[in-house]
Amino acid sequence: MTAPGPHDALLAEWKGPNGGVPPWNKVDPALFQAAIEKGAAMMLTEIDAIANDPAPPTFKNTLEALERAGRPLNRAGTMFFVMSSSRNTPEIQKLSGVIRPLFAKVGDKVNFNDKLFARVKTIYETRNSASLTPEQVRLVEKSYEGFVRRGAGLGAEQKERLGAINQELAKLFTNFGNRVLADEDTWVVLTDKELGGLPASLVSTYKAAAEKRNVEGYAVVNTRSAVDPFLTFSDNRELREKVWRAFIRRGDHGDKNDTKAIISQILKLRAERAKLLGYKNHAEWRMSNTMAKMPERAMNLMMKVWPAAVQKVEQEVEAMRKVAGKGDDFKIEPWDYRYYMEKVRKQKYALDQNEFKNYFELNNMIEASYYMADKLYGYAFEEITGQVPVFHDDVRVYHVTMKADGSHVGYLYRDDFARQYKRSGAWQSTYQGQSTFDGKVHAIVSNNNNFNKAGEGQPVLISLDDAETLFHEFGHALHALSNSTTYPSLAGTPRDFVEFPSQVHENWLLTREILDKYARHYKTGEKMPQALIDKMRAAATYNQGFATVEYLSAAIVDMKLHMDPMGQIDPEKFEKEALAEIGMPEQIVLRHRLPQFNHLFSSDSYSAGYYSYLWSDVMAADAWEAFEETGNLWHAETAEKFQKIILATGDAIDRAEAYRQFRGRDPKVEALLKNRGLPTSM
Repeated sequence: MTAPGPHDALLAEWKGPNGGVPPWNKVDPALFQAAIEKGAAMMLTEIDAIANDPAPPTFKNTLEALERAGRPLNRAGTMFFVMSSSRNTPEIQKLSGVIRPLFAKVGDKVNFNDKLFARVKTIYETRNSASLTPEQVRLVEKSYEGFVRRGAGLGAEQKERLGAINQELAKLFTNFGNRVLADEDTWVVLTDKELGGLPASLVSTYKAAAEKRNVEGYAVVNTRSAVDPFLTFSDNRELREKVWRAFIRRGDHGDKNDTKAIISQILKLRAERAKLLGYKNHAEWRMSNTMAKMPERAMNLMMKVWPAAVQKVEQEVEAMRKVAGKGDDFKIEPWDYRYYMEKVRKQKYALDQNEFKNYFELNNMIEASYYMADKLYGYAFEEITGQVPVFHDDVRVYHVTMKADGSHVGYLYRDDFARQYKRSGAWQSTYQGQSTFDGKVHAIVSNNNNFNKAGEGQPVLISLDDAETLFHEFGHALHALSNSTTYPSLAGTPRDFVEFPSQVHENWLLTREILDKYARHYKTGEKMPQALIDKMRAAATYNQGFATVEYLSAAIVDMKLHMDPMGQIDPEKFEKEALAEIGMPEQIVLRHRLPQFNHLFSSDSYSAGYYSYLWSDVMAADAWEAFEETGNLWHAETAEKFQKIILATGDAIDRAEAYRQFRGRDPKVEALLKNRGLPTSM
């Protein structure tokens, strides 16, 4: 075990009010390896003590002891992985190549401990006669199934090979993510003559990006938050193509940052691992603990929606051709779609995105999300930035309490802006999960976005899509803050359930109450005119063909990729053939092409799981109807039921059963089709 030293600060219990907060002021990348190595040794000592306990195995001396094990390692690991997402400097990237395999090795040592698994198995086999609560039985079942899924029942030779696979995958995941990040840290430079069509706020953003990178002119950085608006507004078709190609070719340039060989290695190792564990393919193994259970169920749902989405795209493209006014021979290319989509929006709905973007100022939208949390669940958010440590000056911190009595709920950290070495996209992280079995522990969560900073003294104006993303990620935070399970291991949910609560919360953004209070013009403070709201609602399902096909094609390719039993795949060839097989519209590309698909190849978490957004959205659309049916979108009894049954229960009860308790039945896909304006019959 590593000797005492400054690295112990990363392992220590967090200090401060209400149980403490992460000591970001003590984080030094140079300390991580020693801290995590020491934390790993401490955890394995705890595991050996549980496994070698001479007393007969019981829920208390085995399952509850496992819930306690590894807390110092978890604290240090949490801070490291936050840094690897949010401040992934070259030093952190290099460390990831050591630390990720170390975590995989520790996990395997726990899972492959025969004495420990024997104790868990004994408790599992006697669970129904051991006077356990339903939640305790659930923990026993989930724990036992988790050990089996991770190879606890394999022979010694098989375990050795599985461990080697896990080590290699951990290294490959790190390399993949680092290569994509490197390609995203590039940009296309614009001159003053190349700004045609770009709104002033966007020009200001590109100017600020260029200045930060010591570049003359304007920089369109190779991330979605910068590229999508450029493709929407730039009148320069040649430049649109240049920016689009740079974006969709991330990880696919045949250079040192090319990821295709890494993908092939990952797929082959995943297929071998699945076979070792007794599954037909990686998708079957990955989905064995989800709501869908089997790849075929997910594929059936996706293929039920796919034809309707393609039909909608055909209608959208035809409308674009008419607006373009360049004759029947004019071809809408992928770099044209967003541009002409916006032209159609203006013509058909008299709606200019820039017109209503003026009403979505970032700070107002943040306050709007807090208003939603207050009205639905009684939460209050007090900013305490400067009172607790943060890992970057951009981060803001809020103390979350119950408004009625001021009691502590948790903490929310906000990291809203794009910057170098920060991963792209938007996500929620849980620094500390809620539990009660060993004393009350409150949630500490973060919301992470990649909004573009405005120029000096300018407001940050975000698009409607950005505002929906803000509410979506905040929905994840509310899910974690509302959790009320006894055991930490039951706080999480299956991958195809976790997006459901966040997708529901997106809907409150466009309620009249939120718009009236918070959608205020950034210059005049006037609320959004009813005429503009009417236009926005009329266009609510506009472009859903594009949005659904862009996402769903990626989810289908993901599932097909991981249903292959051998995993011997050429990514470039497979992507083309799979899209041709399903009839991918030529005007659209995957939302995430395989060479940059971090969801799939920077970890196992969303592999054979990108379908989850659609699976969850079926529940979200159906659950929103529960509020609509009351005639009051803020219906107190429905909100309380949603919080207590859906948000608070983690995975302490089966998620399908939880949904039935909330809704009285299983969800219906028709609500999703209606919400997206897609044909309900084909």
